[in-house]
Amino acid sequence: MADGSNISASHGVEVVTFGCRLNAYESEQARARALADGLTDAVVFNTCAVTGEAVRQARQAIRKARRERPGSKIVVTGCAAQIDPAAFAAMDEVDLVLGNAEKTQAGAYALAEKGSGEDKVRAADIMTLRRTGGHLVDGLRERARAYVEVQNGCDHRCTFCIIPFGRGNSRSVPSREVVAHVRRLATSGVAEVVLTGVDLTSWGADLENRPLGALVAAILREVPELPRLRLSSIDAAEIDDELMACLAGEERLCPYLHLSLQSGDDMILKRMKRRHSREQALDLIARVRAVRPDVAFGADFIAGFPTEEEAMFEQTVSFVEEAGLSFLHVFPYSARPGTPAARMPAVPGAVTKDRAARLRASGDAALVRHLDRQVGRTVPVLVEKPGVGRAPDFTEIAFEGEAPVGAITSMTLTGHDGRRALA
Repeated sequence: MADGSNISASHGVEVVTFGCRLNAYESEQARARALADGLTDAVVFNTCAVTGEAVRQARQAIRKARRERPGSKIVVTGCAAQIDPAAFAAMDEVDLVLGNAEKTQAGAYALAEKGSGEDKVRAADIMTLRRTGGHLVDGLRERARAYVEVQNGCDHRCTFCIIPFGRGNSRSVPSREVVAHVRRLATSGVAEVVLTGVDLTSWGADLENRPLGALVAAILREVPELPRLRLSSIDAAEIDDELMACLAGEERLCPYLHLSLQSGDDMILKRMKRRHSREQALDLIARVRAVRPDVAFGADFIAGFPTEEEAMFEQTVSFVEEAGLSFLHVFPYSARPGTPAARMPAVPGAVTKDRAARLRASGDAALVRHLDRQVGRTVPVLVEKPGVGRAPDFTEIAFEGEAPVGAITSMTLTGHDGRRALA
């Protein structure tokens, strides 16, 4: 869950990305497809629907783009476009609206040259999709690592979330396709591959009910030349035995788990329709630590969820220290029209803002505790850019000296500045 935008351009096709890492990944595919379809002067908006504010920002950016590039074609795609294509088609600034399934289809962007009226919309019923195509593993590549989308969609219905209606039901990329792509990446010199998806730990449920651990084990077994494999955000309710075994016995599987927790209070978790309790989350963290002592944990939390009382919020604050978390992503609750939570009694905005600030402060203190524990360790650091790298447990490291981007270099951690370790 994120908002904001990232703008990048190539050969006259500019892609404006709102939202999550998965959208950024798919924006690379959208750019390549638009160019292949012959667009030479266009702005593609890959929208997010996680909050009403994200949709408002997208509409504002579209109007601004039309003022700044009056002759360019404007294409709108992504989750907000999938959920409400008519609203974007009604904008005079927009030439074409593509659904999430259509944004990587051959020929889709060519329609921007002739779109008008109802012809402006190409968005199939996302709920009818039953397969994630192999194109989804073509991915977003940074200089140091590559992101591989292995799953899309979500079968769960958390009360605050509209994303399943933008992404559809859970669909998995077959293991053999993922393994083949990871092998190509490793052969090309990629040091770290990150597996990503909308609901990553549901991978394989539509493939003879295979667990994510089976995919992870296959990658590690069949691509021995890959130095590091990392998981993106996962659901604490769905870590299978095979994945636990990989964490215990496979050093190349990075010892970092980012958990989609959202709250540390059982009543709020129930009202969110999450599938874990506070105790189950704590138990999971303890079990992983027992088999992988060097593991670090991050988590997503929502502050100010409807009906959240002060005592409930304090349960989340206390969870951070009790669980020994290291990295927090904190989001003030923002109502999304069309979700059950939007109809629940709201927490006043000022209270929500204050709680988010307090929870972020708790996260800052947790990070300092984590960094204190790192001082004196010697760790393999993946160099992300000159002077900056990342340890296997996701600790960001600022270092002196020179090391090539994409290389893994052993470094001794000498201190920290409260945000990053120093080496």
